[in-house]
Amino acid sequence: MGYALYAAQKGDIDSAAKPMKGFGGASVVEIVAPFAGDAWRAVYTVRFPGAVYVLHAFQKKSKSGRGTPKKEIELIHRRLAAAERDYKERQRLNEDQKKNR
Repeated sequence: MGYALYAAQKGDIDSAAKPMKGFGGASVVEIVAPFAGDAWRAVYTVRFPGAVYVLHAFQKKSKSGRGTPKKEIELIHRRLAAAERDYKERQRLNEDQKKNR
């Protein structure tokens, strides 16, 4: 997962990463990694220029079905909204700093 996140920081997409369904395009990405017989997932977004936000990382516990559980999807949506607020605040602070120079 670390290498896939590093690739995202460089603007690339690792082969373990794929766009997550239900988030409108390829800006929310899921990394699937098997480890010790379990499935682990990390979700990140590249929706904001110059930033990669990791929204969630978890072990997929369900042995049946490939879908992401609803509670995990809801958490990702909340964290995506928080990332958007954070990004906008950082942009505002950067603009204020430029004005004060």
